[in-house]
Amino acid sequence: MERLQIIQGDITKCQTDAIVNAANTSLLGGGGVDGAIHRAAGSELLAECRTLGGCPTGEAKATKAYRLPCRYVIHTPGPIWRGGKAEEDRLLACSYRNSLAQASALGCKTVAFPSISTGVYHFPLHRAARIAIDTILEYLQAHHEIACVTMVCFDSVTLSAYQQALAETEQKHA
Repeated sequence: MERLQIIQGDITKCQTDAIVNAANTSLLGGGGVDGAIHRAAGSELLAECRTLGGCPTGEAKATKAYRLPCRYVIHTPGPIWRGGKAEEDRLLACSYRNSLAQASALGCKTVAFPSISTGVYHFPLHRAARIAIDTILEYLQAHHEIACVTMVCFDSVTLSAYQQALAETEQKHA
């Protein structure tokens, strides 16, 4: 099995050890994948998130998964796109890296990610996909405790962008 998989699907159905939530800094739910995860997990998730005191952009905090088919939800606020001049690339890489570090600390072997910051935060999709793929592969190379990371793309456009980013990265290292 490949250590990095890219699929199209619904992250709330993933039976991995942890799923990552593209959260906002309040951690109190929102739209897109954040809202879908909160709805699927149930009200207990929001209650636990209220105890966490929010989370800065690029950092990550974990909760139980409640009614989701995984063990943990790792919440990470990605950066809002501000034209590329506000450290968005670095902060997005931090969101992926810190989420993986949380998963490692929790003993997770399998992790599923959505495309962080490419929805209502307007991070350019192809740029975000390259950053995500490079950051995940770099982490997996240095940390062998995580067996598999799955990028769960909501639609075919996102799926294509992540597949292209992976192909470009593999070509560079071939």
